[in-house]
Amino acid sequence: MRHGYSGRKLKRTASHKRALMANMATSLFEHKRLVTTLAKAKELRPFAEQLITRARNAHRSEKAGTITGIDVHSRRMVGRFIKNKGVLQELFDTIAPLVAERDGGYTRITKLGLRRGDASETAMIELVDWSNPQDGRSSSTRRRPAAKGPAKPKPSFTPKAAPVVAAPVAEAVASPVEDVVEETPVAETPVADAPVEAAPAAETAPEVDAPAADAGDASDSSADAGADGGSTSAD
Repeated sequence: MRHGYSGRKLKRTASHKRALMANMATSLFEHKRLVTTLAKAKELRPFAEQLITRARNAHRSEKAGTITGIDVHSRRMVGRFIKNKGVLQELFDTIAPLVAERDGGYTRITKLGLRRGDASETAMIELVDWSNPQDGRSSSTRRRPAAKGPAKPKPSFTPKAAPVVAAPVAEAVASPVEDVVEETPVAETPVADAPVEAAPAAETAPEVDAPAADAGDASDSSADAGADGGSTSAD
């Protein structure tokens, strides 16, 4: 029966799992955040927080003066897992003073969804004091509404002119009803040069007498005719 066996084996032996936790804790203290699977993040959280608590207690003892100088014992105990001396100094000189007034809860786990390839649940574990401030519950799949501000002017849209397509030219088709009449070319006859004669002068039209004068002449001629007739009858 499985009694008193807490935690996850992560399909590793005890020594392999201990080396894995030490390596991940070193990366977490160096970069302040780490992206891994959800199971590994949950196993790393208590392991890393125990190391931070030991560094925080050493900082409190040094500040209170209960220990002369520095707490070498705490540094050696943490150094069993953190082999990088630079990261070890970062933990005791930078991280510990910042979390001196915090009693636990140094890390935060944020789920990131499934990983492509094997569909494993991924998560990000980070130090709270080095993360962005968050209010309430956060989710990677839920986006916050954007802050309302002055409306941005929409860019003016100018419609593009449609391309001009030339209309197909219909071919002229001759009507079968109309007969085509071909004109016979007329040969031009050469004309000899003739002497140019002067045009005769236009004849002058006779002048027409006035009608009054004609009437007088007519009356005279009738009078003369009557006189001649009278004399003839008298004879």
